[in-house]
Amino acid sequence: MITEQVHTALQNVVGKNNVYTETADLITHSYDATQKEYLPDAVIYATTTREVSDVVKLANQHGVPIIPRGAGSGFTGGTLPIQGGIVLVLTKMNRILAIDEDNLTATVEPGVVTASLQKEVEKLGLFYPPDPASKEFCTLGGNVAECAGGPRCVKYGVTKDYILGLEVVTPTGDIIHTGGATIKNVVGYDLTRLFVGSEGTLGIITKIIIRLLPKPAAKKTMLIQFASIEGAAQAVSTVIRGKIIPTTLEFLDATTLACIRHNSALDIPEECRALLIIEVDGDADILERQAATIIQLVSELDVLHTEIAETEEQSEAIWSVRRSVSPNMRKINPDKFNEDIVVPRSKVPDMIRALEKLSAKYNVPIVNFGHAGDGNIHVNVMVDLKEPGMPETVQRVLQEIFQTTVDMEGSISGEHGIGTAKAAYLPMEIDSATRKYMQTIKKALDPLNILNPGKIFLESTI
Repeated sequence: MITEQVHTALQNVVGKNNVYTETADLITHSYDATQKEYLPDAVIYATTTREVSDVVKLANQHGVPIIPRGAGSGFTGGTLPIQGGIVLVLTKMNRILAIDEDNLTATVEPGVVTASLQKEVEKLGLFYPPDPASKEFCTLGGNVAECAGGPRCVKYGVTKDYILGLEVVTPTGDIIHTGGATIKNVVGYDLTRLFVGSEGTLGIITKIIIRLLPKPAAKKTMLIQFASIEGAAQAVSTVIRGKIIPTTLEFLDATTLACIRHNSALDIPEECRALLIIEVDGDADILERQAATIIQLVSELDVLHTEIAETEEQSEAIWSVRRSVSPNMRKINPDKFNEDIVVPRSKVPDMIRALEKLSAKYNVPIVNFGHAGDGNIHVNVMVDLKEPGMPETVQRVLQEIFQTTVDMEGSISGEHGIGTAKAAYLPMEIDSATRKYMQTIKKALDPLNILNPGKIFLESTI
């Protein structure tokens, strides 16, 4: 509970207009994309690093949990206030502090929307590659906390590959700085990598130094339809063995295609059982050759039809096929369990076949699409939870999905994190000794378990 004393102290730190305790305000900060709800005791909007530090010190002083929050777009419950306490919102810390064209870096606050940074740096001929699906509204602070990915990571890597340094408020309220503005830096422990992907459990990020790249001169988008998932999966390996690393390499399986076939901007015939969207970028004079090489490499792999975009409008039409998936899935069933498993590229067809068998075994639709270039499959279990026994069935399905993933040397989460949604499955992938080592770090940095408690580990860290 937030006592009157704490409430007054918080107002003194951030101002009365940035402290919210009315029920309506608590409700709007009680959930994320998981749609689970836990009411906080108060919502605080911070505008400076010093305010964040002072709020965290107050939380420690009074034993109040504190949950950092950006746009609240996460899929695993990372910003849910499951033990009540203070939701600390960072969206007002939304300034792009600097774009350094000489050193190819940007310095930003955590509330900057990802797409906003991308648009600003591209005006200068620069490029920030990570492109999560929620980039039009998710924030960079959240991207760093979750180590967000996206379609372009097959060529360019994920968020952690672009973070040079951080300003962080620790769970005890100290302000520390990790890394810096240089590419090379081996002074002391690599604390930057420790905080990236820590899901707000080890510190609150208040400033980010980002590595930028020169913007590619051009891009070429193509769509290839296959008569089998094996053909599509083999095409992925064949393209990469051909020494071409596409910018993106997205796949849609047969169940996904069935969802969008009659709502697609492009024709998708019934015999199409899998689809790849491949995009390459770089100097304009090499893209035609790369596209031609890709078409030649995959031509004998159950290819039904190939479409190569010659204009931006045609490229958008191809990508609209991928974007149409999520809006159309709920036509199958009203409730969606969205997972993001990863397996080695070569095992994508094996995983898809295993998912098809699970779908038949439990009589529940499973829709699969994702980033074939890095084996990241978005698995969507589509059900109606009002059906008798369905919640229990879903849990059995998820258990088998994750176990199969680990058995194939994969990971139960590629870019969504663990949060609360996957905490029960963590022991499948991470052994007891390793989990205890992680918890030792958490306890050392957050002795009172104040910061985002109840995330990642089911076991207590104290």
